Parts: sequence; C-alpha cells; structure tokens
Amino acid sequence: MNLAGKTIVITGVSSGIGGEVARLARFRGATVIGVDRNDAMLTLDGFIKIDLADPTAINAVLAQVPARIDALVNAAGVPGTADKDLVARVNFLGLRHLTEALIERMPKGSSIVNFASILGAEWPKRVEQHKALADTTSFAEGHAWLTANPVPQETCYQYFKEALIVWTMKRSQALFMERDIRMNSVAPGPVFTPILGDFVTMLGQDRVQADAHRMKRPALADEVAGPVLFLCSDDARWVNGINLPIDGGLAASYT
Repeated sequence: MNLAGKTIVITGVSSGIGGEVARLARFRGATVIGVDRNDAMLTLDGFIKIDLADPTAINAVLAQVPARIDALVNAAGVPGTADKDLVARVNFLGLRHLTEALIERMPKGSSIVNFASILGAEWPKRVEQHKALADTTSFAEGHAWLTANPVPQETCYQYFKEALIVWTMKRSQALFMERDIRMNSVAPGPVFTPILGDFVTMLGQDRVQADAHRMKRPALADEVAGPVLFLCSDDARWVNGINLPIDGGLAASYT
C-alpha cells in the first residue's frame, strides 16, 4: 500500500485512532496535515487547530489547508457522554461542513473516509429521518432540522453515527459519478483509546458484559489504521459507498 505523493488531511489526529492513522500514513510515504482542537503530540507535515463544533471556526482556517489534497480522513469525534448538541455538531454537522468545503481541493481519484461505528448498525430503522437530515444543505440548516426533530441524549451517539453512514452512502454516488472522488465509512468496534471508558459509561455495564463474550478483545488503534488507509489508497479505487466493519467479527456474531 503505497501512499507516496499523496497529501492526506486527518481530523482527530492528536490522540487515539486518528494519531495511528497519521503515523502509518507518513510511514507509507504520505504528507500528513493533522487537524484537531488539541495540540498535536506526534510528528506531522502540518497541523491546523480547529473546533469542529463551530462552522465559523472551520471557515476561518480553510486557507491553511493545502490547495490540493488526495484524501480526507474524518476520525475526530466525541463520545455520547458529551452533551447531545456537541455530539451533533462534531460527529455529523461539523464533519460534513469541513468535508464539503474541501471537496473542491480534491482531484480525480481522491478519497474520503468517515469514521462511523458498530453502534451505527441500526441505521435502517431510522433511514428516512437520516435521509432528511442528509438532505439539509448547510450546518445551520442541519442544526435547525435537529432542533425541530430532537434526538434523545441517551442514544445521541448511535443516532449520529447512523446519520453519518446514511449521508456517506447518499453523497458517495454523486461524488464518484461527477468528480471521481470516493467516499466510504468505517465502523470500528471497541478500541483501546483514551475515550474507551466513556463508551463503557455510555452503554452501561450490563450492555458491556452482555457483549463481552462476543469479541476477543477491543482493537488496538493501529489495527484500525491499516484498513482506513487502504480505502485512501489507489488499491481501493473501485470501492465506493461502503461502510466497512473493523470490529474483529463483533457485528457478525449477531447473525
């Protein structure tokens, strides 16, 4: 998997999976521009501090992004223990706003990878709601739609991961047909990262214990990085519109 000559923008680069994606991408030859609200703690080719919850803040730093980028990895996110409005802003609205702003800088053959989750697996149950949110055309319009269609705090994380999967599927076809840009999502299961404890708190001990026998262990962050960068590479040039589970077979155990 050769990434030489590619410039990759990675959000959430300062910790967890985003940091491992950045390390592996640079090892594979890519130029990596990191994006995070926290200072970077690893070697990068460039770093941009952004609060993805604020579209004005995103717009203010767009000039710092290179004029050409070959891949965008949207790894940034907050857990469901955060306020539902922040989850909506960072995990969906801000991610979408940044992505749409950068599409014009992406040449043919470029790739976008969005981080969903195994917890987004029930998106078909709410697909019409997610399509309606996906059809909003701006951060402000999307936020207004959510105000009119409130999401419960206790399921907000799952809801916006579902919404991200649906938006990825809907948006990917037009991007590929019209611009030859691929968009896919990945759905990790539990991963050893600094926010793993937040997910245990969010789901509750009963749910965690009920699922424990279904998996070997949580993933290591570098076990997720490889499949993500495969989707960024030319080897995946005919992979578009998918949601790739990276969960050690956890989702399959429910069949």
